[in-house]
Amino acid sequence: MSETSNPVVEAIEEEAQRRRPARGVRPLAKLMPFIGRYRIMVALAFVSLVFATLATLAVPIAGRRLLDNGFNQTSADFIDTYFLALIGIAALLGVASAMRFFFVSWIGERVVADLREAVYAHVLKLSPAFFEVTRTGEVLSRLTADTTLIKTVVGSSASVALRNVFLFIGAASMMAVTSTWLSGLVLLAIPMIVLPLVIFGRWVRRLSRASQDRLADSSAFGTESLNAIQTVQAFTHEEIDRQRFAETVERSFVTARARITARAVLTALVFFMGLSSVVGVLWFGAHAVVVGTMSGGALLQFILYAVFAATSLAALSEVWGDMQMASGATERLMELLAIEPEIRAPQSPRALPLPARGAISFDRVTFAYPTRPHVSALRDFSLDVKSGETVAIVGPSGAGKSTVFQLLLRFYDPKSGSIRLDGVDISQVEPGELRSRLGVVPQETVVFGMSVAENIRYGRPDASEEDVIAAAKAARIHDFIVSLPQGYATQVGERGVTLSGGQRQRVAIARAILRDAPVLLLDEATSALDAESETLVQAALEGLMRGHTTLVIAHRLATVLKADRIIVMEEGRIVASGTHDELVRQGGLYSRLARLQFTGDILGGEPQSAALH
Repeated sequence: MSETSNPVVEAIEEEAQRRRPARGVRPLAKLMPFIGRYRIMVALAFVSLVFATLATLAVPIAGRRLLDNGFNQTSADFIDTYFLALIGIAALLGVASAMRFFFVSWIGERVVADLREAVYAHVLKLSPAFFEVTRTGEVLSRLTADTTLIKTVVGSSASVALRNVFLFIGAASMMAVTSTWLSGLVLLAIPMIVLPLVIFGRWVRRLSRASQDRLADSSAFGTESLNAIQTVQAFTHEEIDRQRFAETVERSFVTARARITARAVLTALVFFMGLSSVVGVLWFGAHAVVVGTMSGGALLQFILYAVFAATSLAALSEVWGDMQMASGATERLMELLAIEPEIRAPQSPRALPLPARGAISFDRVTFAYPTRPHVSALRDFSLDVKSGETVAIVGPSGAGKSTVFQLLLRFYDPKSGSIRLDGVDISQVEPGELRSRLGVVPQETVVFGMSVAENIRYGRPDASEEDVIAAAKAARIHDFIVSLPQGYATQVGERGVTLSGGQRQRVAIARAILRDAPVLLLDEATSALDAESETLVQAALEGLMRGHTTLVIAHRLATVLKADRIIVMEEGRIVASGTHDELVRQGGLYSRLARLQFTGDILGGEPQSAALH
């Protein structure tokens, strides 16, 4: 499949074209640190550009000599010499152009690759608070659409622009050297040519943008309908949707027709004004040749240089739009690189003690999420967890259970209070070292589009194959994996689509087992399993939890009956603490939740575990 027929590439290119251009090209200067890494390649590209320009400018001089010296028998040797020289110039031009293309394209690809790596590496360091207010799609669009625009400019448009700038300067200089008064006529004609082109050019660009918008409208409507085709057919909405789609397509056609009309008018102006100016210069030049104030060869030389200058200006006007679009893209990428992560390593980080014990302490912690600054997720929260202790956290939705995990992982910093791991304030620890002491099994399991073995090894990248298999056996998923076509090397597809929910969760458990961190954070790690798998994995988790400090967020109380301690949370605070039997006897929230789940005491209905979700 060609690149242009790839739907993903087409979507990226369409997104890139719809981006807002910058008003100037000054932001492109911010790319210099990336380009400056490859000074040798830049120098080679510059030398190639100079030689290609000089070779191009030499052609009119040869044409003038040939015409002025005449074509006759006495000048045969002279003609042979000049034609051989022209062949040499052609060879130099070909080699120099090829080298310029290679070096500039190499620089473009290399700079964009470096830029993408830099932006992605920076985004990976940004705090979750950044993603609360920024759409992931926007970040991916900058990584793809904006860098695609920059690649076009650095690897192509910039080369075209520089080549034509050099060629225009050289051609304009040689025009003045060849005939000063004809050059003056050209200067007088330029405003008459450029002004209409600028006016109509803006009209065409405005209509082109409108045409793209109408096309996007029709594509969006069609995609939405086709993605919900069963709903469309179930409600017999086919004819109505067909009419709506036809209306959007018709609006797109009307806008496109206006754009085509404007482009046709602009094309007519370009040809008429351009050819008229050439004819006018030829007219005055022909009179000069007739009266003997100018040779025919000099007129030919001037006309060729004028053509070079005109084509250079036309090419520059074409790439100027690309330069502005890339300038806007550069601004957006640099904005992303300028964002400082809220969670950073301290200047002099403290080391966590060895050997790791896994003791955890929350001391009067208060916290609110950035998107909800006036709603406290935790209020004056204090909790001490001893080394090797298993503590279950229960409570209704919004009680702050997951926030405890978020803060312990230092995805956020508390507004007040402190959190300690093995006696060290985690804000004074390098985040990577802190998180290496924590093993996590989330409720919404994340499985990546790679092999089963790579997904399990995500917990410890340097783990051996034997360690991976041992972890899979402990998570009770080994037998399933070996039944796959390529065993542990089987690709699971994007987001693990080829696995069931229970299988994905067991992969996540195997990942945590392999990590073997001193602290385990289990967010209802068996919620997606059937009864048989849950029994097997629960046994595996009990073995894993032995000797580790474990925090368990539980929605189903049956999973926490064996916890050393259960804390009950409500509205960001601990409202009760104790064993299952103690809490049931105390009454209150936990007793009510336990009664709902274990006795189904809601109008004689089924157990309502949803009360904890």
